[in-house]
Amino acid sequence: MKTTTTTEAIHVNDKSIEQEIQAKGLTAPRVTPADLQANIVSEHYFTAGDGYAGAAALDVAEGGLISPPPQLDLLTFCVLILKNGFTVTGESACASPDNFDVEIGRKRARDNAVEKVWPLMGCELKERLYQQALPAQSPVE
Repeated sequence: MKTTTTTEAIHVNDKSIEQEIQAKGLTAPRVTPADLQANIVSEHYFTAGDGYAGAAALDVAEGGLISPPPQLDLLTFCVLILKNGFTVTGESACASPDNFDVEIGRKRARDNAVEKVWPLMGCELKERLYQQALPAQSPVE
């Protein structure tokens, strides 16, 4: 399992959309690619084969050999841990073992996880804006 806390490059499409927003002078509150990256505390990678072996290790007598089905090594997972402790997952499945590449699998899995973070952060921002727009509540006597 790989654990990292550094920020990888922002997806090119996200970067170009942010540039377009800035070029048009749009200044309303929004979630930016930098906000999203700053919300990620850590990222963790493993294959389904790694998970199988880890779970099976709990059931195997000491010295036993664990051999997951080879297809499980073609399925890569990324788990992002956000600042508030919430976890978001992404996955990447490779159809052909000949095309499997660890780095590409991890990038695709991470991209899929990041895509799930956008709506979560958008909902959080919308709730903050909604709460700010509510009339002030007078104290109940």
